[in-house]
Amino acid sequence: MITPVILSGGSGTRLWPLSRETHPKQFINLVNDNSLLGDTVERVKGLDDVKHLIVVSNEEHRFMVAGCLQTHNNLSKSSIILEPVGRNTAPAIALAAYKAIEADADAVLLIMPADHVINDGPKFSDAVLKGKAAALDGKLATFGIVPDSPHTGYGYIQSGKQQGDWADVDHFVEKPDEETAKKYISSGDYYWNSGMFMFRADRYLEELGKFNPEMIAVCRCSIENSSTDLDFTRVDAETFATSPDDSIDYAVMEKTDSAVVVTLDAGWSDVGSWSALWDIHQQDEQGNVCKGDVITEDVNNSYIHSESRLVAAIGIDNHVIVETNDVILVADKSRVQDVKKLVAQVKQQERHEHRFHKKVHRPWGTYEGITNSKRFQVKRIMVKPGSKLSLQKHHHRAEHWVVVQGTALITRGDEQLLLTEDQSTYIPLGTIHRLENPGVIPLEIIEVQTGSYLGEDDIVRLEDTYGRA
Repeated sequence: MITPVILSGGSGTRLWPLSRETHPKQFINLVNDNSLLGDTVERVKGLDDVKHLIVVSNEEHRFMVAGCLQTHNNLSKSSIILEPVGRNTAPAIALAAYKAIEADADAVLLIMPADHVINDGPKFSDAVLKGKAAALDGKLATFGIVPDSPHTGYGYIQSGKQQGDWADVDHFVEKPDEETAKKYISSGDYYWNSGMFMFRADRYLEELGKFNPEMIAVCRCSIENSSTDLDFTRVDAETFATSPDDSIDYAVMEKTDSAVVVTLDAGWSDVGSWSALWDIHQQDEQGNVCKGDVITEDVNNSYIHSESRLVAAIGIDNHVIVETNDVILVADKSRVQDVKKLVAQVKQQERHEHRFHKKVHRPWGTYEGITNSKRFQVKRIMVKPGSKLSLQKHHHRAEHWVVVQGTALITRGDEQLLLTEDQSTYIPLGTIHRLENPGVIPLEIIEVQTGSYLGEDDIVRLEDTYGRA
């Protein structure tokens, strides 16, 4: 049985400002009407002999992962493993391997990042069948992408002796300069390193144990002492925090003598930058990709993305412009790999734009800042049907709520109020309260906060459906 393992812990820094820490690129509809994670789940549903899906995520993204699986996953069983801290891919895969063995001692793992694009499903399925055969033969298979250009943003795999449907791995190499990349392409035996793998769960644990016994011991103890919370497996945080931090490439694949490469030529992209998005979208006659409300004049070979307002551009070439309702990015397309340097500056200045959008996702819905000033701010809140916020109070602010759409069931102290469109209420400072949506359509309210401190950390949760502290 194939057990797909989707790694969903990345932050997608290079696709800032659309990708943020609390809502990274795997949860964004960048290519079509599905998120990248949604597309990845749909992709594995098309494979034969798949009954159990595992997603490894971090604590902060857990409800977005759960929501995605509810929308896209129809497999008989799925598990969401929560990493209390990030320790790179090698320990994350070890946790998944132990979890998979609980359901199937002979499980074959298909390791996939959550944020890749693969356009040709049949070719992908064919490569997976070859990878499964290699795995059943005791090999640790990696998928090598057939390169179409001397890309300097990827690591490479050099193949060795051909063994039927796969070849021995000669060695792995880091991201090369352009001249070296051209030599790799002309040689014909180098492939892009996709970051996708396939092997039996027990074989991976065996090889990891050879090269990093400390990591394997920590992961085994962490999963043995895990707990179940709603749809989530929470590994033992104190133990897992002691794990060495290492990628599967360094921890296992570059050291094992069982590594093989299966070639994949299926329209793959890791969507690792704005130029990569330009590459995979259909361009107009001027070589532009325009998303949202965009007008151009004498613009060529550019990617322009508008989220909330008209973006007008004139007389530019080979540029990226990305507009959100709180950040505008303008970059030369050849420099988009350096976006992470801007994110570093945002962090150094102790701003919040690297972490949050104006619209913030919560397990019950979303809230979006409209305006703020000294001692007041205004938000738009959407609560999904059947959902409710925590029972809470605030030490420093009062709140005024106006229902714009739907029906609100409101707890205010000892009272319960049922409000409909155009009705309002007031929550005095320090009053215990809760907002619920008992209806079948989204509830939207406008919230006006007033007080001496309006930060999101001024919330005392007394009861919470979602297990938040």
